[in-house]
Amino acid sequence: MFGGALTQAQAAQCGNSAGGFENWKREFIAENRGKASAASLDALAGTTYSTATISADRGQHSFKLSLDQFMAKRGAATIVKRGRALKRTNAALFDSIEQRYGVPPGPLLAIWGMETGFGAVKGNVNTLSAVATLAYDCRRSEYFTDQLRAALTLVDRGILSASTRGAAHGEVGHTQFLPKNVLNYGTGGDLNNVGAALSSTANFLKAHGWQRGAGYQPGEPNFAALQGWNAAQVYQKAIAIIGRQIDQD
Repeated sequence: MFGGALTQAQAAQCGNSAGGFENWKREFIAENRGKASAASLDALAGTTYSTATISADRGQHSFKLSLDQFMAKRGAATIVKRGRALKRTNAALFDSIEQRYGVPPGPLLAIWGMETGFGAVKGNVNTLSAVATLAYDCRRSEYFTDQLRAALTLVDRGILSASTRGAAHGEVGHTQFLPKNVLNYGTGGDLNNVGAALSSTANFLKAHGWQRGAGYQPGEPNFAALQGWNAAQVYQKAIAIIGRQIDQD
């Protein structure tokens, strides 16, 4: 839908405050008429500058903590305890996912627990507004312009709508997929459904090189797949540790 549109989309001027957002949005919509559907561009036209998104983007201080501090702050012990219980009560689901994708329950439960507290906190920020705000914001405009294009495609497919709400950076569902990840790795279901979210997460890890039966601690073959999930080293190591503690139960 958007092939070859990157250089043209960059013509819309990024900014670092709310002041230029409406003008940027008009320019982006004008540049993408004929590349995106009218319905998806109408949905984009209704977005607003998300101050909650900018606040979250500028406030990711936990990734600068030590591993022990990070795990304590994120409640690692609670995630392990709850993860072990969920592994038992959802054994059939995790067995079917492992058979299909080769990913054991531990890393999936670690990601699920870390991302949303097992679905308790999925966010309440308008998804299109969040992604549009970050596409406009100069800090990572190119990256989130790609996410915005993916989001507009998902609107056309009925997977996102103008009213979809999720986390502050535009992530949705139990394991917090950005729009481009929904497009590339979603297995077809609503990511607010546990089974669809976990199978999509396993599909993501498999696509990032997960090898059935191999280890996933630092230095082991599957750790690279966890690195694909999140760029923060402290997050990667925490997922590996929490996942191992769940799988060893």
